[in-house]
Amino acid sequence: MSKQKYLDQAFDDELRKLLQIFIKKHKDYGKDNILDNGELGIVFRVNDKLRRIQNLMGKAGDPLNESMKDNWQDIAVYGIIALLLKDDRFKELVLDPEK
Repeated sequence: MSKQKYLDQAFDDELRKLLQIFIKKHKDYGKDNILDNGELGIVFRVNDKLRRIQNLMGKAGDPLNESMKDNWQDIAVYGIIALLLKDDRFKELVLDPEK
């Protein structure tokens, strides 16, 4: 059962989780893996995630390495990165050092 009373609250909770995922992965990988191939690279990465979801949907039991939820979260984060990239903000901005 959901803890939130409203859909927008649940949506905001998911956005907060995505932000934490983005910060964690950005600290590990940086920008170059995105900037090297730009938007087309994001398309390939999202396609890989969709293929993994398709594969996981056809299997019985829980996956050993990453869940469908992990892949959906990665796709959502890539979508936001793509928006920042299209607006030329991804290249120029840096993480808040307080995060």
